[in-house]
Amino acid sequence: MVERGRDEQHRVASSLELFFDLCFVVAVAQGGVELVHAIAEGHAGSGVVNYARIFFAIWWAWMNFTWFASAYDNDDVIYRLVTLVQIAGVLVLAAGVSRAFEDDDFTVVWLGYLIMRVAMAAHWLRAARSSSGAERKVALRYAGGVLVCQVGWLALMLTPDWAVQSWIFLAMAVLEMCVPVFAERDRQTSWHAHHISERYGLFTIIVIGETIAAATVAVKSGIEEHDALGELLPIAAGGLLIVFAAWWIYFAVPIHDRLHDNRQAFVWGYGHYLIFASAAAIGAGIEVAVEQAVGEAHLSRTAASAAVTIPCAVFLVMVWALHARFFKVGIAQQLTLPVSALAVLACTFAGHWAVLAAGIVTALTVAAGMTLSTRAGRAEAVVRAESW
Repeated sequence: MVERGRDEQHRVASSLELFFDLCFVVAVAQGGVELVHAIAEGHAGSGVVNYARIFFAIWWAWMNFTWFASAYDNDDVIYRLVTLVQIAGVLVLAAGVSRAFEDDDFTVVWLGYLIMRVAMAAHWLRAARSSSGAERKVALRYAGGVLVCQVGWLALMLTPDWAVQSWIFLAMAVLEMCVPVFAERDRQTSWHAHHISERYGLFTIIVIGETIAAATVAVKSGIEEHDALGELLPIAAGGLLIVFAAWWIYFAVPIHDRLHDNRQAFVWGYGHYLIFASAAAIGAGIEVAVEQAVGEAHLSRTAASAAVTIPCAVFLVMVWALHARFFKVGIAQQLTLPVSALAVLACTFAGHWAVLAAGIVTALTVAAGMTLSTRAGRAEAVVRAESW
């Protein structure tokens, strides 16, 4: 298992990586379902905290493997088997999500995470065995850091107090994120920028797909609950507009051109926690809005609307911070997404039209972005023509 080249041509996601993503989204979906139940029952605070914990475990295990595979994927039998063990781990984690939300019992979630991380350490140990010098040191640092962190996570299981657990979780999450920084402080792994950006894009599409499912639920509920059809159809339409716009905005720029070194990659890769989590939470929020509309949720209409608008605003701001701002020229282009995020938040108070209003705002954001970019392109073409 030796490093692949950074300049390798036609590097794309493998069928195993696509299968890996598909199985991980099962856990994402379970977390979204439980978040819906927690918010609908009036336990938004604890629900959001538990969702953040579980999503971190899913995202971190996914991200570690993604960057490793970008540098070392040789697609042999051992590599495939160890990767399938990781997939089994995330399915175990998904099986424990309900218990974690309902009883604050993270034992099964921890066990699933342990399976994934031990398998990841096995990947790194195999890479260390096949390398030498600085490359071997990086692989051993990764393997050691991953295994040491598992001991720290055990403390979370031995602490019954919920507040103390939250602080331990925060400390361990920071420690986990320090492992790649420590491991690669002297030498970077040979991750492939185009491959990495494609992998992140594919996972973004998958989590955005949760919103499509939620909009489908809204339509289905409207058909079954005829009295609420007038309120549910705007939710479904708004949800579709949000997901269409979210896809358009995320993939509007070729971000792989900016991923040149670890400093940029760490900020970009870590920042996607909020992009992935907010994209998946939009779908959960739409389901909350549906349950509120049919009278099955114990919360106000404004609170139900906020379950959609807040994650939507977070998504817009984070895509701007990590992607769009590097490609925007002028104040008008730079302010488009941040102003849109504020407008989406204002839609929270639009009553039963809130989700549809948020969808219209995000659609208008796409239109504004295209218009401004087109005008900037024409102006640049005129300047070039005059210079000739």
